[in-house]
Amino acid sequence: MIRAIRHAGLVVTDLNRALHFWCDVLGFKLIKRMDESGPQIDAMLNLRDVRLTTAKLAAVDGSQIELLKFHSHPDKSSWSGTPYSTGFTHIALTVRGMDEVVKHLKQHGVIFPNPPQHSVDGKVVVTYAQAFEGVLLELVEVLE
Repeated sequence: MIRAIRHAGLVVTDLNRALHFWCDVLGFKLIKRMDESGPQIDAMLNLRDVRLTTAKLAAVDGSQIELLKFHSHPDKSSWSGTPYSTGFTHIALTVRGMDEVVKHLKQHGVIFPNPPQHSVDGKVVVTYAQAFEGVLLELVEVLE
């Protein structure tokens, strides 16, 4: 049935700042940006008069995130869930050089409530961070 995860969608309030964060700070590549509206998107989302801009971003390995900026149906200004909230809670990113990544992200306003931790089996170093618009990132470095 399921062959792959195509992308994860992330609704943002400020698309330009989100693109800066995801592309310039985290290193994703913008592969497609599109304004969307009309009967098809209205029917798909079960809403009326939808107007949005989508931006598909790709990581080095080809995995994708889609940023969605709703012009017609604004929501709250940031995500306010926790790591234990019901539903989607975070995006896990594989990194290399955890200390440098943490230092770089702190310079761009990412909040790290705790330092990176070694997993019980000693195979990874992992940390949670609160990023742009409240999105939770899990950063994982695989130890070789």
